[in-house]
Amino acid sequence: MKKSLDEHADRFSDHAADYDESQNSPEYRACASLVVEHADPRPDDAVLDLGTGTGAIALGVAEAADSVVGRDISGGMLERAREKADAQGVENVEFGEGRFRDPNFDGPVDIVTSNFAMHHLGDDEKREAIDVIAGLEPRRIVLGDVMFFGEPNPEDPFYSPEVDDPATVGVLADAFTDAGYAVTAVEMVSDQVGVLVAERRD
Repeated sequence: MKKSLDEHADRFSDHAADYDESQNSPEYRACASLVVEHADPRPDDAVLDLGTGTGAIALGVAEAADSVVGRDISGGMLERAREKADAQGVENVEFGEGRFRDPNFDGPVDIVTSNFAMHHLGDDEKREAIDVIAGLEPRRIVLGDVMFFGEPNPEDPFYSPEVDDPATVGVLADAFTDAGYAVTAVEMVSDQVGVLVAERRD
């Protein structure tokens, strides 16, 4: 990780008010849409959304799910997520502090989602995070993120090299496989953005 969790939290809190407007690239929108589509919760499912930010994914799956829990390290982002939930009249979503390697969640969970958050972790930290997520025993994990499908063009990065640490698709797929999950879908949004879907092997 190129910055501490507190530094990341402060950075995102500072931009919480205008975060949704800043995340308007076609890649981000396509990725978020695919994460919601692949999450595909049943009416009795509990969904945990890690790195929830301002709640785009959590609110996107709320109508179809029984309950949704959003976790993030940024108080400012969580406050914005709560405001959006109130404005939309969404009552089955709860937002609170938590992180990938300590989600602050001990209830049953059927689906774990995350969008544009895990790339802040180094590769070993991503592996630890995926192990923690797998320990919650969801049947499905849907990860949308900055990830490399090939050699990224250093002249045109889709991320901020000074603060972000994206992994290759292979590194992420191996981490899911080693944690007892089978990668069942890979969606390439661009050569630097994609979605992985992993299902628990019973």
